[in-house]
Amino acid sequence: MHTIHTVIGVPKISQEVLSENEATFTIDPLPNGYGVTLGNSLRRVMLSSIPGTRVTGVKIAGVSHEYATLPGVHDSVLDILLNLKGLVVEKPDSGVEWITLSKKEPGIVTAGDITEAGGIKVLNPDMYITSLDAGFSLDIQIRVEKNVGYASIEHLKNIEEDPNLLVVDANFSPVLNVKYTVENARYGEITNLDALHITIKTNGVMSPADVVKFSGKMLESYFALFNEEALQVGGEFIANIREVIEREKQEVKADLEKETYTPIEIMGLSPRTLNALVNGDILSIEQLAKCTEAKLSSIKGFGRKAMTEVREALAARGLKLLGDD
Repeated sequence: MHTIHTVIGVPKISQEVLSENEATFTIDPLPNGYGVTLGNSLRRVMLSSIPGTRVTGVKIAGVSHEYATLPGVHDSVLDILLNLKGLVVEKPDSGVEWITLSKKEPGIVTAGDITEAGGIKVLNPDMYITSLDAGFSLDIQIRVEKNVGYASIEHLKNIEEDPNLLVVDANFSPVLNVKYTVENARYGEITNLDALHITIKTNGVMSPADVVKFSGKMLESYFALFNEEALQVGGEFIANIREVIEREKQEVKADLEKETYTPIEIMGLSPRTLNALVNGDILSIEQLAKCTEAKLSSIKGFGRKAMTEVREALAARGLKLLGDD
């Protein structure tokens, strides 16, 4: 650690629980500049490198494309797909597993109607999927996958050749949001210290505390590379360091390119609002932030409630509609 810790002691970590799946962690005191260094590193790992399970495809009996409708089913196939994207499941192993939903009784269809298999556990059984009229049935096969990062529809179509599979893009991370702030801290007469506050919200598959532990261990495993014997000798050390730096530059570049197109699905909008935006060909947060109120109002099915919802979701990310004060 920094030599200043011989004076100020080892940093302490405290936790403030905000809700069941959200908490703020404070790490202090830290040497000047270390708040941003640690906060940025942890945030990147939490958002991009923690494995999670998501729905990546759906088969519905009698359906060959997402724009179809089903007799006796209140929601369109597209709305059902959007609802299933919100399914929160826990899966012990990596890879793909199939779970099924079969409903013959009239009424509301929820995630609790899904038949669990392969060690998979549904964590939000009350989630609405659709409603069913008397005399009709609904049979759905759901492809769930445990992976890391983001999988686009194009990528999934390349690895799945089943023409009856309705592919769904997926952000696998169980972390919904991470934000951090750095404040000034002091220890006696030493005033140029940092206090790092990092707030984490998850979907319930992992607790915020487990996310912190996982991210810390992952960073530790990479920093341990600098202690390898292969990195200790002269020119070989320099060559390896240059390779690490170049790889990091490429990762940063890739992240920046990826961040220019952030899917609106991760904003947590209601299915109705999300469906209206998709039908209006607004597919990313960047596109949404460039829209005016007038443009959104011209979209079919986009009303005042949706406008308020979008403004609140953008504000939560420090953004606003074009033309808003």
